[in-house]
Amino acid sequence: MSFRLPLPPLSTRRTALALLMVLALTGCAQRPPVAEGEQWPLVLRTVLPAEVLLLGEQHDDPEHQRMQHAAVQWLAIRNQLGAVVLEMAERGTSTAALPVDATPAQVQNALRWNDAAWPWAAYAPAIMEAVRAGVPVLGGNLPRTQNRSAMRDDTLDLVLTPPALERQREAIRQGHCRLLAETQVPAMARIQIARDKSMAQVLVEAQRQYGQTTVLITGAGHVLRTAGVPVHLPKDLTARIVIAMQHKAPPPSDGTPAPADDAMAQAVERTVPADADLVWASPWREGPDHCETLRQQLQ
Repeated sequence: MSFRLPLPPLSTRRTALALLMVLALTGCAQRPPVAEGEQWPLVLRTVLPAEVLLLGEQHDDPEHQRMQHAAVQWLAIRNQLGAVVLEMAERGTSTAALPVDATPAQVQNALRWNDAAWPWAAYAPAIMEAVRAGVPVLGGNLPRTQNRSAMRDDTLDLVLTPPALERQREAIRQGHCRLLAETQVPAMARIQIARDKSMAQVLVEAQRQYGQTTVLITGAGHVLRTAGVPVHLPKDLTARIVIAMQHKAPPPSDGTPAPADDAMAQAVERTVPADADLVWASPWREGPDHCETLRQQLQ
């Protein structure tokens, strides 16, 4: 059986929201604290200390990358930052051998940065902040060369509980605008699980080597406690989860139905999560039509 690899799952705004909504609608009753932009990073201390701090973003929102930079800077200034792990770079890459005055080009080369997939300008502030502080930045994502083997590895179906696995698969369906053939869904979910395992492994190794607080920068869907990276972390490792989400304005007073993405965001805001220790709220931004982009790619 052959599979296409369109977009990396959970790397778009729609797919991350899809997994959050699927989890929300399955009955998470607890609500984590919500922090607005001006309260950050002061409110960060409410979830610390922690051995691992997972920062889940919406990839196309620059406010979320600014939040990450502020968190890295805040920890670095206090000498509490041990390492930074990135979804945006593959496992096996590292800046550990670079000097604190390394150039951005040297850092990109060390991380084998793919600017087409991850705009360097968006993530450079947090990365260079760590480098300047003498803190290693490590790639955590599954190498792309291992994607196909992960798709065929049915043992990955056993890593999550059956309900969590089905939620992951439903997020794949929704995040890909229900354009994927159903036969592709299990394989795409396995890639997500393999990526989560990869990032978790790098986090554990970095925390053991460097101590202090190890920060993970990744998409929101990857940090969910019941279905993401935390599933693969040792139970005795203290992990704290911050999910960055866009704050949705109230629906129109004239009764006009909200667009699908808006309804999704509202569902998330109402019920998210026992899957996070803190929700960091940013202003709502209208984004591109990811479904149309995906439709063109699949054609």
